[in-house]
Amino acid sequence: MRYQQKIPAWAVKEVVPRKDYSLLLTFADGEKRLYDALPLLEKGIYAPLKNLPFFMDAHVGGDTVIWNDDVDVAPEHLYECSTPL
Repeated sequence: MRYQQKIPAWAVKEVVPRKDYSLLLTFADGEKRLYDALPLLEKGIYAPLKNLPFFMDAHVGGDTVIWNDDVDVAPEHLYECSTPL
């Protein structure tokens, strides 16, 4: 029998960036949650997200949300700090 690795519930499977700097997230267990990304904009590493077209380019990479090789957010943080829908 083949071993199948269980995917953590906090793994991001889909992201829809919104113009109000929030992210509509779908996690591995199918749960949909809303994440407010505005607080991130105050942190230096996330300064590029202030550019709305850049923010709107959010996509799933691995198990989390990424924008490029330098900007991403830990999936556990996205899960813990988002609101269930």
